[in-house]
Amino acid sequence: MKSKLKHFRILSLLLAMCLMAGLLSGCQTKAEPENKSITITDMTGREITLEEPATRVVALSAADCEILYAVGAGDTLVGRGEYCDYPAEVLNVPSVQSGYETNIEQIIELKPQVLLMSTMAQTEEQVKALEDAGIKVVVSDAQNIEGVYQSITMIGDLMGKSEEAAKVVEGMKNTFKEVSGNESLQGKTVYFEVSPLEYGLWTAGKNTFMDEIAQMMGLKNCFDDVEGWGEISEEQVLERNPDIIVTISMYFGEGPTPVEEIMGRAGWENVTAVKDSKILNLQNNELSRPAPRLADGAKMLYDFASGK
Repeated sequence: MKSKLKHFRILSLLLAMCLMAGLLSGCQTKAEPENKSITITDMTGREITLEEPATRVVALSAADCEILYAVGAGDTLVGRGEYCDYPAEVLNVPSVQSGYETNIEQIIELKPQVLLMSTMAQTEEQVKALEDAGIKVVVSDAQNIEGVYQSITMIGDLMGKSEEAAKVVEGMKNTFKEVSGNESLQGKTVYFEVSPLEYGLWTAGKNTFMDEIAQMMGLKNCFDDVEGWGEISEEQVLERNPDIIVTISMYFGEGPTPVEEIMGRAGWENVTAVKDSKILNLQNNELSRPAPRLADGAKMLYDFASGK
């Protein structure tokens, strides 16, 4: 009798152990699904949550388009602002009106999950109309290089590309470190011509990316007394006599190049930059757009100014 009872207890114990193993196995197969939701804070302080990284995006600003491609998310673009032109493949993406002529219907028809835009022109009514259509509106607003880092990080998080974004930012910082503090450039002056004489001279003053980069490498902006982008006169340029001129005018293959046009201006022959042929043409927005290529533009200017 005792033997049978002992045998029964052993069987019961084995059965209980098997049952417990089955329960544990069942728990493992019913694990909670992975949470792919993303919450970011845009550059106006608005909190935006997505159930998963964005896969359909419309970007209205050229800088945001560049950032998307830089972090490896260019394939998510289903629409772009008409001024988005870099990299070249972005021109294959359907364009929509932006700025003061933003067309809400065009954007909604593309069925994006997210609209990336700047703070330049879109109204609160337009933002509400987009959000009512189920589109998350994310605002970028980089005003300086630190702001560019913030934009890249924000967009990287939004797209599930945080590591890629961190590498882009690190690369920019390394380039800026490389072009900083060259004693041979200390005291030299630079004039940034953002609109040519033909259309009326405009320059980049203080609180612009160009001025920030000039300071970084030890150059003095001839017009650091101008706030932002400002209209100036020929007489002012001649009086300030820059050592280096940077023009961002585009060349379309006809007539003199932007450099040749400046070199041939009447009355400019005694400007130091003209006499020394120190005129750099950066016609692809390398120094004027809050995007990763600011570092490329800084390196181009540094090499040119240093005679490399």
